[in-house]
Amino acid sequence: MLDERVTLVNIAFRMLGCAHDAEDVVQDAFARWFALSDEARREIRSPAAWLVRVTCRICLDQLNSARARRERYVGDWLPEPLPDDSRWASTGRDRAGDPAEQVALADSVSMGMLVMLESVTPAERVAFILHDVFDLPHTEIAEIVGRSPAACRQLAASARRHLQSDRRRAVTAHQHRDIVSAFKNACEHGDLDTLISLLDPQVTVRADGGGKARVALRAILGAQKTARYFLGLLRNKFAQELTEENVNGCPGLVSHVNGEVNGIVAFAVHGGRITQIWVIVNPEKLHAWREPSL
Repeated sequence: MLDERVTLVNIAFRMLGCAHDAEDVVQDAFARWFALSDEARREIRSPAAWLVRVTCRICLDQLNSARARRERYVGDWLPEPLPDDSRWASTGRDRAGDPAEQVALADSVSMGMLVMLESVTPAERVAFILHDVFDLPHTEIAEIVGRSPAACRQLAASARRHLQSDRRRAVTAHQHRDIVSAFKNACEHGDLDTLISLLDPQVTVRADGGGKARVALRAILGAQKTARYFLGLLRNKFAQELTEENVNGCPGLVSHVNGEVNGIVAFAVHGGRITQIWVIVNPEKLHAWREPSL
């Protein structure tokens, strides 16, 4: 059931925005499968579909309780940043012949998409991810969320409208990388004017330290404040080394101190300028960057 496990982890991560939680949910789903009697398992026509339903129901329960937990979180809660890893690009089906679907799958794990998914209801999130990303029919989604297929269609459509309303003119991956490179160089050289020119006037910075690392607890708004914040945050006297690496499939920056990753910076770039910046320094969200890939 290795292929099913990869697919389930992909689904659960997009639902929860946390790799550790996703792994725990999938482990729970498999535990429930093996707790069934042999006779009960034989009666299940599609074990893979059964595991998807159970995984999604556990995720839905967690999403419904997550908002209360995050009210107690110190500062902003942001999804977990992921290094490049083929594990996060599998739906369990061969999509190699459809580049558009491959792009949609990659976009669904981007930091920008995961952040936007936090703003829709748990049911909308489940319906959107299962239908638009993993191509499940509304009849199957209905069994998971306890709604009619028509209601699930409306949930997915509502989430889709909300997510699309937050999008502006995007840039190519090459342009995104060039802008991130220019941002890095401007920070390293203390070039305030260049840094400001790369930022949208309404740029927003959100930082996640989880109370375990020192960061701004409130969002930073505007190009001037953002530029000055990063010139202070990334100045060389802290012996930081910045490297350009993909973060959740998009060009970003990784901060190292004494050879150890201590922070991740992800970017949204629209209309040729940086519109959103996410800084993750909570050490509990950096395990994937500190541990060697399996």
